Amino acid sequence: MANSRVYENPCSAPLPSIGAALEEAAAQLDSKSQSARLDAEILLGRVLGKERSFLRAWPETRFDNVQADRYRELIESRKNGMPIAYLTGYREFWSGNFKVGPDVLIPRPETELLVEMALEIIPSERPMAILELGTGSGIIAVSLAMERPGASILATDISSAALDIARRNAARHRVDHVQFLNSDWFESIPDAEYDLIISNPPYVAAGDPHLVQGDVVFEPEIALKSGPSGMNALESIADQARRWLGPGGHLLLEHGHHQAGDLSLMLRRFGYRDIDTRSDLQGHPRATQSLWPGNCRDSEFLCP
Repeated sequence: MANSRVYENPCSAPLPSIGAALEEAAAQLDSKSQSARLDAEILLGRVLGKERSFLRAWPETRFDNVQADRYRELIESRKNGMPIAYLTGYREFWSGNFKVGPDVLIPRPETELLVEMALEIIPSERPMAILELGTGSGIIAVSLAMERPGASILATDISSAALDIARRNAARHRVDHVQFLNSDWFESIPDAEYDLIISNPPYVAAGDPHLVQGDVVFEPEIALKSGPSGMNALESIADQARRWLGPGGHLLLEHGHHQAGDLSLMLRRFGYRDIDTRSDLQGHPRATQSLWPGNCRDSEFLCP
């Protein structure tokens, strides 16, 4: 009588286990990443469709060779410097998980400070008109829309590819009161008055050595560099925003930690008041808000 037990083919390679795969991947990434084990877990979780808690709870679980090949490809890309966010296609920000890709900047934790400051300005009990310049993946506009459903938000970007991602993020988070517009800063903005203009513009100097280090190497230059000092976009926005801000409207900008003093002086020169710079969680001056007291239709103010 034939034995009914099924034996594995001795010529076939054993299926990899979660624990072994993670150990091997972390070792490969050790000299390439400061968070090798975390990177290995995130990428394997992406391949298997599992949370990191599952990987830790069930290290002996085996997965198939198709998944193993995909995991090796991701680890190899990470070894070559590709950011984790681009490899997974997503990054957490504020209270959401956002689609990202090489056409947009990877959301940074320090940018959450902009959202915090904006929410202090935007009352929950009445509508406000908000303009975001250079929305990228839409993380700021969509996060504000989730927190302030009564606000009317226009988000712009010069990149059509970035706007495609931003629209997907708005749909993903089920917000329908954000409109997206292809515009080079204020170039295509309709004539209107806004209560808040907010932006995380490019503010890195063209020769900054950080541009050739880490994740930044893979991010779009147009969203990073801004002239010899990094101040070109900040100055352009601060100058032109006066035409679109209503009396008592606010301008809120993210900037480099070394730019806070120069930006404050610039804002005063342009006629802004109540200038307030705040620091991120690392203690670096990161975001500055200011109030526009008048209207560019008033002769009292020198406007562009």
